[in-house]
Amino acid sequence: MKQTQNSPIPSEIVTIVETLEKGGFQAYLVGGCVRDLFLGRIPKDWDITTNANPEQIQGLFPKTVYENIYGTVVVINESTEDTTLRNVEVTPYRLESGYSDRRHPDHVKFSEKIEDDLKRRDFTINAIAVSLSNGAIKDTVDLYGGFQDIKDKVIKTVRNPQDRFSEDALRMMRAIRLAVDLDFNIEKNTFTAIKELNSILKDIAMERIRDEFIKIIMSPSPKTGLELLHETGLLFHVTHELEAGIGISQPQAHKYDVWEHLLRSLQCAADKDFGLELRLSALFHDIAKPKTKGISRETQQMTFYGHEVVGSRETRKILERMKFPRETIQNVSNLVRWHMFFSDTEQITLSAVRRMIVNVGKENIWHLMNLRVCDRVGTGRPKENPYRLRKYKAMIEEALRDPISVKMLKIDGNRIMEICKIPASNKVGNIIHSLFNEVLNDPKLNTTEYLEKRAIDMASLSDSELKKLGEMGKESQAKAEEKSLEEIHKKYHVS
Repeated sequence: MKQTQNSPIPSEIVTIVETLEKGGFQAYLVGGCVRDLFLGRIPKDWDITTNANPEQIQGLFPKTVYENIYGTVVVINESTEDTTLRNVEVTPYRLESGYSDRRHPDHVKFSEKIEDDLKRRDFTINAIAVSLSNGAIKDTVDLYGGFQDIKDKVIKTVRNPQDRFSEDALRMMRAIRLAVDLDFNIEKNTFTAIKELNSILKDIAMERIRDEFIKIIMSPSPKTGLELLHETGLLFHVTHELEAGIGISQPQAHKYDVWEHLLRSLQCAADKDFGLELRLSALFHDIAKPKTKGISRETQQMTFYGHEVVGSRETRKILERMKFPRETIQNVSNLVRWHMFFSDTEQITLSAVRRMIVNVGKENIWHLMNLRVCDRVGTGRPKENPYRLRKYKAMIEEALRDPISVKMLKIDGNRIMEICKIPASNKVGNIIHSLFNEVLNDPKLNTTEYLEKRAIDMASLSDSELKKLGEMGKESQAKAEEKSLEEIHKKYHVS
């Protein structure tokens, strides 16, 4: 990001502001970028507001896009290398009224006063505007105490919270997302209003709900986010299936009920900075335990037989309902389906591990192992990497690697018979193993040109000489294979 001297504000943004001012208009930075500047964070988006109308804005810049009824003009900076600065939104001061769809204003009126623009915004911390001078902040317009709320780490609506949430019901989820992303608290009246109005979230398109849900899941504190969604009643309108785990106790190794276990598994995924699919898998992996709950006749303990199979189907339905991409749905439901593959490491075979790799795919097998780590941490057990888990990792790495064999050579028996003009025989095998021995000692020799030349030379040797070289090659292969496995076991501290 190219910045002006001694300022965190990029020169591209400063240029847009200065262009508006030189055109005779006011111009302010506003919204989340101002909040982030005060917090010492690098803004992801830059929003500029002005008393110029859309046509006047377009007249000041060589390339713009204006295709909406809300006045927002996108100024396109093709020269910048920073993709976050290519498209910058410039919006006229405006007044809004009537939100019949709980998202968009029914009426928009452009204004000449910055005060009108600020009073329509969602939260006080997003309702601060700043003007610039020489690329740095000059004046601050803060009508609703947003700067103080930033210092106090408080999320509070601009004016009446019922009005703000009725205008756009998704703001209720956004309040929670900002709280967990910034580590802020939600002000009492704002929180109460969310609890009272949670049912209007159902009027919001699921795609918008999903996007806000993803941001909560991908925040540093998704466990707190889910707890707040539940406490406010919003979670019921997002994925009520999770709440079925509240109070469902679990036997043996589990310290927590299903709900708490899932949230702690999710938080572990966040703490380890895992991606979205793994976080979703951690959150939903035991989603079907309430449906599959039973009591064992032998032990009288609670059981959840087949919860991974039912859970996979349940996860797929939830993610489909939330309009997640097909690939995400497939990968997450697959991880949920196979998260119980563990068994006694003394009994499981390498072929069983290979079948598991086929089930989840090579690209997802380590995600499955990471899911097991999150699952274990979510039970409350302190040890993340016990012997069993390390043993499985070693077996997976062994199953994934290419065995050390003559198949690694850039020549095969058919080619040797062709260039040496010899029939299929032990002689061909001895030549292959002899070549393999040379390549093990010097991998740079594994070229088609070198191997074909050496094969022709070796074909002229006596059978006894060639058999001796071949035996040496087989012995070297066995030792190299053994060493490779020893290194894997040493890496995971297993036998």
